[in-house]
This record gives sequence, structure tokens and C-alpha cells, in this order.
Amino acid sequence: MLTQVKEGEFHPYYATYIAKATHENIVEGLEQGKNDFKNFVSTIPEEKWTFAYDTGKWTVVEVLQHLIDSERIFAYRALRFARNDKTPLMGFEQDDYVPNSNANTYSISEVLADFEAVRNSSITLYKGFTPEMLSRIGEASNSPMSARALGYILMGHQIHHFEVIKERYL
Repeated sequence: MLTQVKEGEFHPYYATYIAKATHENIVEGLEQGKNDFKNFVSTIPEEKWTFAYDTGKWTVVEVLQHLIDSERIFAYRALRFARNDKTPLMGFEQDDYVPNSNANTYSISEVLADFEAVRNSSITLYKGFTPEMLSRIGEASNSPMSARALGYILMGHQIHHFEVIKERYL
């Protein structure tokens, strides 16, 4: 686990994602992840774009849209917590988002543009956080969460889903 993240900064569910984070420096990790996303998506064969490995499972493009949707939500949480907003935030149900995303109609170029816009926003957001802001803890899904932990979750969540796509879809 990264040395900067401490117990009590996140729900144990997210430990797997945090453990996959590649950089101590969140901005560097997010920048690397942006490049990795573009490179990875370009290797996905077009015929696999709307492929699901089993009935009821997401397609490749739905997994990618899930990454984008989750990043938007996690970045919003990080902003709220970094600004010392103590309002508890509700969770979100990813399985409700995916079928309502219309992702299977998106082209590779549309997904790449959307991810790049969202990730650039996250990078800009994290560049503006001071160490004190990163350490601030709020509540999401009835659990403590720091702005810092959310940055590492963004990195690790992307890696996790790339691994799933490689294992089960390609």
C-alpha cells in the first residue's frame, strides 16, 4: 500500500484499488493513466468493442464508460472533501449507471475524448490540492474517505478494469 494513505481514510472495499496505484504522486499517476488509457483503447479490436464475455456482463465499451462515470463521481467527492464539506454523500449504484449510459452506441473516438476531458479535469483538480486538502476526510456511502485516497482509487480502479478486460474480453 502506498505510504501516504492511512487506515481510516477509506472503506476497506477500496484497498484493492489503492494497492494497484502506480505512483505516490497522484498527479503523475493520473497523467500516466491518461496515456495508458489512450494506448490501451487503441489495442482493442473493433469487433470486441460491444462484446460481453457472458450474459448480463458489461461490454468492453460499457466497462470503459464505467471508468469515466466513476471518475466523475470520485473527483466530485474529492472536491467536496478537499473543500472541507462535511455533508455525507450517498453512494452510487454502478449497475444502474451502465444500462442507462448508452455506451454501446459510442465510438472509440467519443470514448477517448470523454475520458481525456474527465481525466484532464481530475488532473487540474489534484494539482490545486495542498497536502492539507488531500488529507481532509469526508463521508461517502456511510464511510470515511479522504481526497488523497480518492486520487489513488482513480489510478487503481483504471488498472483493475484494464486487467479485467485483458483477462475476460480480449
